Amino acid sequence: MEKAPLKRILYVEDEPDIRLVAKMALEAVGGYQVFDCASGLEALAMAPGAKPDLLLLDVMMPGMDGPSTLKALRETFAIDDTPVIFMTAKVQAAEVAQYKALGALDVIAKPFDPMQVSAQIERIWAARQ
Repeated sequence: MEKAPLKRILYVEDEPDIRLVAKMALEAVGGYQVFDCASGLEALAMAPGAKPDLLLLDVMMPGMDGPSTLKALRETFAIDDTPVIFMTAKVQAAEVAQYKALGALDVIAKPFDPMQVSAQIERIWAARQ
């Protein structure tokens, strides 16, 4: 069975500069349609209309962090099967294992290379089960 192509990304990042760079890189280099949110609450509001193929979540955010945002999205909408990738500076083996236990496909370390992030996501997307 052919896996659906990755087209739409719901991206949640509280830092405006990082959010802008990543969105521009994902759209320009990766050709994705990116729905960017500054918070978990914004993501909850945008998710139904965005119908994302992938959730790209920052881990450390004020208020609702990445794991809490993921939990809320999964409880609120029928996106249990929407793959998720966390983006974080916290990439110790135990931390990565924790994110994967929450259902993450993988983790992209920050700081990331804007020219390489689309390729990283594409590799993770292609390798998923």
